[in-house]
Amino acid sequence: MRKTSILYILAGALAMVSCEDFLDETPDNRTELDSEEKITSLLVSAYPTHMPHFVAELMSDNVMDNGSQYSPYLPSLDDQAYLYETVENEGSNDSPSSVWESCYMAIASANQAIEAIEAMGSPESLNPQRAEALMCRAYGHFVLVNFFCQAYCFADTAMGIPYITAPETKPVVHYDRGTVAEVYAKINADIEEALPMLDDNHLTVPKYHFNVAAGYAFAARFNLYYLKFDKVIEYATKVLGANPSAKMRDYYSWKAAIAGGATEIGNIFPSATDVNNLMVLPTYSLWGRGYSYSRRYGHGRDKCLYETFWASNLWGSGSRSTTLVYSSSLYGNNQNVRFPKCGEFFEYTDRAAGVGFAHVVMVPFRTEETLLCRAEAYALKGEYDLATADINTWIKSHCAPTQPAVTRAQINSFYSALDYTTLDAPTIKPQLHPVGFEVEAGEQENFVDCVLHCRRLELIHEGMRLQDIKRYGIVVVHNVDGGEPLVLGTDSPRRAAQLPAAVINSGIEPNPTGNATSTPDLESAGNNSLVAAE
Repeated sequence: MRKTSILYILAGALAMVSCEDFLDETPDNRTELDSEEKITSLLVSAYPTHMPHFVAELMSDNVMDNGSQYSPYLPSLDDQAYLYETVENEGSNDSPSSVWESCYMAIASANQAIEAIEAMGSPESLNPQRAEALMCRAYGHFVLVNFFCQAYCFADTAMGIPYITAPETKPVVHYDRGTVAEVYAKINADIEEALPMLDDNHLTVPKYHFNVAAGYAFAARFNLYYLKFDKVIEYATKVLGANPSAKMRDYYSWKAAIAGGATEIGNIFPSATDVNNLMVLPTYSLWGRGYSYSRRYGHGRDKCLYETFWASNLWGSGSRSTTLVYSSSLYGNNQNVRFPKCGEFFEYTDRAAGVGFAHVVMVPFRTEETLLCRAEAYALKGEYDLATADINTWIKSHCAPTQPAVTRAQINSFYSALDYTTLDAPTIKPQLHPVGFEVEAGEQENFVDCVLHCRRLELIHEGMRLQDIKRYGIVVVHNVDGGEPLVLGTDSPRRAAQLPAAVINSGIEPNPTGNATSTPDLESAGNNSLVAAE
């Protein structure tokens, strides 16, 4: 396997499209590394500032082609992501190249902090900083491996990404991509070492960092993907406590207090003061505009009506005959129906000229998603009464007070009666082709379907639906205006974003580039959807 030495190939270009001021506005300051306090400050830069939410959402089943009469927001990026082509827009803050560069730069800061702590003799007083650095290193690699690679357990030989554990001190250092399994094992090692040392006392504003709750939430999600369901339950329970409802956002009351519409929702959704938001992450991104204004590829009305917010479910259907608060909190138009969670925060570098940088503050970890991780783990362990309790906690948080609790029998009956989604008759129930594990037909499948749909609603517009698609081998159909639908099958190499061109040109082995197929046969696509590799 070929190796590479150039992980930070875009540092110069990236500096032209980003700046330090926005992070300087967070409660920490960056200074040179020569004391315990400055190690703490260094860790501000150990978090990615570019994330894959824009491209990943366009690759998912949450969007549709509304027709060539409409324009995409970023034409090359939008078109290529939606059509499962290699995204070449390397100048964009939302491009795969920016994600790659940003994550590895964050990992480099984490490694510098770890090296500095070890050089100081690894004093016990710096255990919390070491823990934060380890979590940041694990998280950066977690983002990369899940975006640029296939799902864990897809194949023993599925290519991973370089796992970097020390600062670069030489101009040429060779790295091996390894396998996804090897990357996951290293992530697990970093997380397990970090968890016992996590402490919030060194953090000025904990929710800008891997505080204790965010660390365990990350551990719960990672172990869900890692198929370690007992650990998911253990770690999620540490986050949720004995009364998970007290840590959920009450959407009914929350919405009633909002007077400013979409703009206010976008401003307060990622608030660090909300108990449900465990960590917030400022990013350089045009996604606030991309999903608000693009009409070519968007979460269109048909998606909303048959597959997401207005689709029939345990809480009702439509925009009015339902108790789901999301259903009456939507904005946009027929081409792009959205819950405006990803508001833009604009940073002026020259207010008079009206120029600066667009930011979206993401919430990578919140209690609602952690709850659903646990519910899914319970379902996969066959503990349906416990899964029902967690599903009810989520429903109570997201629905009006008139919504009664649902029973295990109601969940099983409702999802049993649903037809699988097809090209002509979409539903909320996709066929599952789990990668590396099994889901039993009947009650277990019904519970998994329920949790996956709750996850789809919870995480919509954030790009994370793509990971559930990968994990469960869900076939994605993208309609194409004027052409045949594209079907992304369970084993399509296009489920993994292609590495940046400059990274490939530096010598690292690219991902396979087989195409998405144009066959509309969803069942066949679930078994083998690949055309000949290019």
